[in-house]
Amino acid sequence: MDKLLKSISYIFHPLIMPLLGVIFYFSKSPRFIPIEIIQAKLVSLFILTVILPILLYLLLKTVGIVHTINLETTKERIYPLILNGIVILIVLQRILTPTQAIELYFFFVGILISNMTCLLLAIMKFKASIHMIAISGVFMFFVALSIHFSININGTLALTAIIVGAIATSRLHLKAHTYIELIIGVFIGFMPQLILVNYWL
Repeated sequence: MDKLLKSISYIFHPLIMPLLGVIFYFSKSPRFIPIEIIQAKLVSLFILTVILPILLYLLLKTVGIVHTINLETTKERIYPLILNGIVILIVLQRILTPTQAIELYFFFVGILISNMTCLLLAIMKFKASIHMIAISGVFMFFVALSIHFSININGTLALTAIIVGAIATSRLHLKAHTYIELIIGVFIGFMPQLILVNYWL
């Protein structure tokens, strides 16, 4: 059980959540989008939102700004969150413009707001759960897409809800966060996506 709960935190790492949301969007969107465009955007997003943050983390670790991938202190979180915000801005400027896919554009605007809120709290020495921020944002995006496209994805939503609970359990088991840090994380991830629904739903 200990190994299972530890593996959950790595399998559902925050880095992969934005890409997961984009993959889900392309798999469910009724619009015709050429496969070449889908592939190009997925590759670009994988490089920018997964590979680049890993390389930046290794750089920060080399110079001693961060010490573990878990970013255990609020001080360690500040530079990674700043860099992640810059990466998201690049995505919004170059990869996901509102004229191409307005749903994905506002999904990433929500991610940016969540990221900046988490950064502000880190500066104030409060460590909100980034894991819960990521999965909660994706969950709300899935709900919005199901309404927007009028599709039945109850199975996906149920599975995502289970994953939310599993991640929360994992973070508590690892003593990475308190209950309040998890709850605030859910709120920070969920609310921006909910508010931004008004601009595209």
